[in-house]
Amino acid sequence: MTDQEWLAVQFETQRARLESVAFRMLGSTGEADDAVQEAWLRLSRTDAAAVQNLGGWLTTVIARVCLDMLRSRKSRREETFGNAPPESVEPHSVGNPEQEVEMADAVGLALLVVLETLSPAERVAFVLHDMFDLPFDEIAPIVGREPAAARQLASRARRRVRGVEQDPDADSSGQRRVVEAFLAASREGNFEELLALLDPDVVLRADAAAVAGARANAAAGAPPFEPEIRGARAVATAFAGRAQGAQVALVEGKIGAAWAPGGTPRAVFRFEIAGGRVVALEVIADGDRLAEVAPVVLG
Repeated sequence: MTDQEWLAVQFETQRARLESVAFRMLGSTGEADDAVQEAWLRLSRTDAAAVQNLGGWLTTVIARVCLDMLRSRKSRREETFGNAPPESVEPHSVGNPEQEVEMADAVGLALLVVLETLSPAERVAFVLHDMFDLPFDEIAPIVGREPAAARQLASRARRRVRGVEQDPDADSSGQRRVVEAFLAASREGNFEELLALLDPDVVLRADAAAVAGARANAAAGAPPFEPEIRGARAVATAFAGRAQGAQVALVEGKIGAAWAPGGTPRAVFRFEIAGGRVVALEVIADGDRLAEVAPVVLG
């Protein structure tokens, strides 16, 4: 066995753990796969004899790769918003959709929601320390901070995560069941089921692009939208027979839905759920805002 073959075998023993680290940092199986591949390329160009602790070395490398990807993602969005059509803005890369759902459920979508709100350095520090027990002395050079500052990054992230864990309505599996049931009832035109899923005081808001699109389709029998609709019966009427082709999606890290024919998002549905019912619903169809929310269809 050559040195390169031996290195490849050793890397494969670490692959599952590296994928787990990368997914928790990036929230996307596609990007996690890219990060793991980059870690392998860096290892293959390294003198293996100089690596005393392969697991620790690879953890450091995958963390730095993910940090670069998170910063690039943030920078790319800041540079692109408002300057390019939605077709040129891609959502987070997605690998196998079933694998995406399985990993998201294993990690907890509520946790992925709050991780999306963290800065890249906070996210990396929290994942490495709280999920993989890496000491702050080792985290500090990865995020370019002193150990005390790295500890503060993880502490800030931890406070946000605990806030989500203490919120009973952050249960992602329960939210997904409500959204899936809502979409099914909408497609089937099941008015009574829609009513059962809506809070009596539910509010539906739609942006100007969504309102214009709904009015254009009204001639074909689709119910029109107004910029704001209040009350369960009115919202159920607006959605009965609609949502054809909409799929459950992560919308800014939170369970929602998206209509993305041909893979291009055309409309996004943001849900607020409390007590197992929809209390607020927002429909987004404006190109700039679609680029900003970057939905990830879960299937």
